Amino acid sequence: MTATPRLLAISDLHVSHPDNQPVVKELRGAPGDWLIVAGDVAERPDEVAWVLELLRERFETVVWVPGNHELWTTGKDPVRLNGVARYQHLVELCRKLGVYTPEDEFPVWTGPGGPVRIAPLFLLYDYTFRVAGTANKEESLAYAHQTGVVCTDEYLLHPDPYRSRDEWCRARVAATEQRLAACDPEIPLVLVNHWPLVRSPTRVLRYPEFAQWCGTELTADWHRRFRVAAVVYGHLHIPRTTYHDGVPHLEVSLGYPREWRVRGMPEPLLRPVLPAGGAE
Repeated sequence: MTATPRLLAISDLHVSHPDNQPVVKELRGAPGDWLIVAGDVAERPDEVAWVLELLRERFETVVWVPGNHELWTTGKDPVRLNGVARYQHLVELCRKLGVYTPEDEFPVWTGPGGPVRIAPLFLLYDYTFRVAGTANKEESLAYAHQTGVVCTDEYLLHPDPYRSRDEWCRARVAATEQRLAACDPEIPLVLVNHWPLVRSPTRVLRYPEFAQWCGTELTADWHRRFRVAAVVYGHLHIPRTTYHDGVPHLEVSLGYPREWRVRGMPEPLLRPVLPAGGAE
């Protein structure tokens, strides 16, 4: 019997952690399967290339969006590019491998549950998911520094040539909004971003102050404004599906070994987007 092709998704593979590498090596699709990779593959471009090349050999189509870790510039990385230049370097790497990026034409899935247009997005965050009771970004960041819960992005994710990460975020949001508005509304969208598009999933974070590095309020209504079949994201390391105005939002992360050893591997590890799975 021929297997039904599936649109699958995963994120936060973090292969710089050696114990995640055997997990990635076991990822395989059936003939016709597509795979969405929603960011945080690795910090170094050569590790990103290794993973995406492996997955491209095992899936008919691979769609990638960057997470914050791909955008870090670390002391051990031979690629000394920051900000937009680093992102463009990763896009070119993906294109050489035949992997779709946010800079490419949105591919259309015509398998079961389709047609849907898969829209890989790169939106970042603008600190609007700030700490309750704080009036602005500066107060929210100050509170985070007081508690010691500060995202490493503050030190390793450079926004060049933008003045700040939130300025870069706003530019990405504005350009992406125009692009989505130009899509044929007859074909529903699957929106793919590393960071969640709505704040609600961050409410369960163990450290609420971390939410300010998790998205932007500017995308809060996108699942209603556009014709959206599903939203796929990662970053939170809390794999689950939530529903917002009837639209499924799938957090599809693997996460760090210290996390999945405690809670177990996500089941299934490759999350089905289409055909749609059951509610969680």
